[in-house]
Amino acid sequence: MVITREDVLNYHLGGKVGLRLTKALKDVESLCKAYTPGVAIPVKEIHKDPSVLRKYTAKKNLVAVVTDGTAILGLGDLGAEASIPVMEGKAVLFKVFGDVDGWPVPLNHCRIDGKNTGKTDPKRIIDAVCAIAPMYGGINLEDIAAPACFEIEDKLDEILDIPVFHDDQWGTAVIALAGVKNYSRLCERNMQEIRVVINGAGAAGIRIAEMLKASGVRQITLCDSKGVIRSDRTDLSGKKREHAVKTTASTVSDAMKDAHVFIGVSVADCVKERDILSMASYPAIFAMANPDPEIRPELVVSAMGNKPYVMATGRSDYPNQINNVLGFPFLFRGALDVMARTINVPMKLAAAEALAAVAREQVPEDVKKVYPGAELEFGTNYIIPKPFDRRLFIEVSYAVAEAAVKSGAAVSIDDLKAYRTSLERRNEERLVTNG
Repeated sequence: MVITREDVLNYHLGGKVGLRLTKALKDVESLCKAYTPGVAIPVKEIHKDPSVLRKYTAKKNLVAVVTDGTAILGLGDLGAEASIPVMEGKAVLFKVFGDVDGWPVPLNHCRIDGKNTGKTDPKRIIDAVCAIAPMYGGINLEDIAAPACFEIEDKLDEILDIPVFHDDQWGTAVIALAGVKNYSRLCERNMQEIRVVINGAGAAGIRIAEMLKASGVRQITLCDSKGVIRSDRTDLSGKKREHAVKTTASTVSDAMKDAHVFIGVSVADCVKERDILSMASYPAIFAMANPDPEIRPELVVSAMGNKPYVMATGRSDYPNQINNVLGFPFLFRGALDVMARTINVPMKLAAAEALAAVAREQVPEDVKKVYPGAELEFGTNYIIPKPFDRRLFIEVSYAVAEAAVKSGAAVSIDDLKAYRTSLERRNEERLVTNG
């Protein structure tokens, strides 16, 4: 597939999102219902009983995609305006895959200097999001640089009664965990046995470590640009300090010796063939730096020869893409449907397990048609489902909703079995509508 710069710019002409009306306005009667004088009736109902807000507004299915543009993709701090195509793209993915109405909310003047330069000011972001929260059923934080992103998410999650989810942290972590779970099955090692090295201690790397630990992994070595995050380092603070380990390893290469899993969320070409060969038998290499991975899959093929291994990247042109679109649309779908107050760790773990389980099932013919020539049978080249697998809408959304109910995060739900049936029906309706 060859896509030119002109192709991409033409695709983006006029933007990618717009307003879709859910009610018809075609005559005087509907005008009176939609606005004055009729609109005063739901206004009074909401004022009298705020719990009906989701019933009479779009709040129940609307998510704000919030950013300050300090960490756009792998491009860095380019500002709120430059982030808009990404935020629009996120909104498109929300709608297509999760039937969630996402809306871009790029924020200016949320830097420490109060302008559009410098580091993120967490308080300004928190205040801005709290101010707009009444309209939204959930907040998706996006492309906000670490370490500010941790404080922002944690504080908003504490303050607001709607789900707050920083996809750059948790989205990558959920998908990576699903991949590691299936790798553990292939290599016949349980999660407690696996030795993991994570290169990159930003938003994604920290949360991947936390998700792996929550899933039972005991041996994790986290590395940043200065090397292994060791307990004897004096330059550590915050989240890094929490994950520091006692070890003699100093470099990423040192840490990779005898490791079972390497997870990269760092920079291109920082791993060499000799590092792969130093790993334990049947290793997994998740080289997820975009657009260029920590080590090219071709080099791994050359190094490993006929030995078994698993290779994953963040790219769509190689097998096993760790793609956040497999997570956030369905995490929010399930959370919104049961009116969850948060997206907690049990819900994230449930999403990862559901993703892993889908990859182990036989792939339907309609999915195979979308990916002609791809190897879609559970094994080393297929440990993660594909984004256009419609089963994800049901399986992951349901798993998240069920975990929300069981963990006490959901406000209310009448019948989980009926909810699953409604997801199945909704999925079929979406297929008919969208082709």
